[in-house]
Amino acid sequence: MGAAEVIEWHMRMQERGIHAEDARIKWPRLMQFKRSLIDDISTHREESFSKSGIATLQGRAHFVASAAIQVGNDVLEAANVVVAAGSRPADLMIAGPEYAVTSEQFLELEKLPTRILFIGGDYVSFEFAYVAARAAVVATILHRGRRPLERFDPDLVDRPIRRTRDLGVDVQLGPKVTSVNQDPTGFKVHARSETGDHEFTTGMVVHSAGRVPEIDDLHLAEAGIDWDPQRGVKNEYLPDVSNPAVYAAGDAAASLGPPLTPVASYEGKIVAENLLQGHQKPSYEGVPSVMFNVPPLASVGLQEQAARKLSLKFGVNQGDTSCWYFSRRVAEFFSVQVLVEELSGLLFGAHLLRSDAGETINLFALAIRKGLTSRELKDCVFAYPTPGSDVVYMV
Repeated sequence: MGAAEVIEWHMRMQERGIHAEDARIKWPRLMQFKRSLIDDISTHREESFSKSGIATLQGRAHFVASAAIQVGNDVLEAANVVVAAGSRPADLMIAGPEYAVTSEQFLELEKLPTRILFIGGDYVSFEFAYVAARAAVVATILHRGRRPLERFDPDLVDRPIRRTRDLGVDVQLGPKVTSVNQDPTGFKVHARSETGDHEFTTGMVVHSAGRVPEIDDLHLAEAGIDWDPQRGVKNEYLPDVSNPAVYAAGDAAASLGPPLTPVASYEGKIVAENLLQGHQKPSYEGVPSVMFNVPPLASVGLQEQAARKLSLKFGVNQGDTSCWYFSRRVAEFFSVQVLVEELSGLLFGAHLLRSDAGETINLFALAIRKGLTSRELKDCVFAYPTPGSDVVYMV
């Protein structure tokens, strides 16, 4: 996304006296750089484990007893077992699912085809389609529902959709993919909607229609563990409710937290504390989520519709901030929506569509998690001119 953002800045700033000739993405070189950042992470992590006295085994694990795991020919018995197995792409429930590559495989491509079709309308599709479009790829997104990006406020979602379409990405809402077939020219994707049957020709199909816990082959029944194939190991305080010797964290846990990397890390810390000291219940209040498009779309706390269903009394500070100084300086359209409780001034939610959204949303996350009021935020003296200094006008 950083590479796509550079291209975006170049095109957007030309009217402001900035000219960078021949700005374009060289995909093989970009992939080489990406690998230089991440290829050694696993090795370095394992070396760190070893120095700390932690043994690692590679392989598919499964339970053979209530607190015993088998990996290959080795059986490990313990007082406690932590399940943190992550997630895998959900079953597409279509004919020809093997022809769709995963998001991980997409990020390992040596070169991009001229046409790519994304199944699903989650943030992964929009982020990848944006990058593909900036790399001169013809991209299509098929989302079977009428509302993509459901994790974000619907009042702000329309603008990223329009922006994506303006890039030339064909975003179609409603078609449900039924099959994928390979032919000499690439792939044929068949879909059905209220208007009838549709066929799409593409050079690659990307599965971005959601993920599920990767626990189906862990033989959880052998350990007496209550679990949901779609949500994970059921628990409230992160130990399993049916087998207290087993803990779960991250995507493998059927917790109330959203499936995000920082949430998995947070739950891992709670598990460690509970193993050592007792039983702490995780709090998911004030957890932000960001779609790293251009501009990014960020959200924390309640959406307006959810707050009204709870009969909360609040005001909504919202509007287009494109005329604000920071917006004009970077030639970008911005929108904000902040929910403020009428009497106390507590913040219920914040939803930002801004180039700085990924950073500024953290200020609102802190305020919601720590119970700060709009008055307390306004009392802060922020560095100026910075994106964060706009917060006092948002609340």
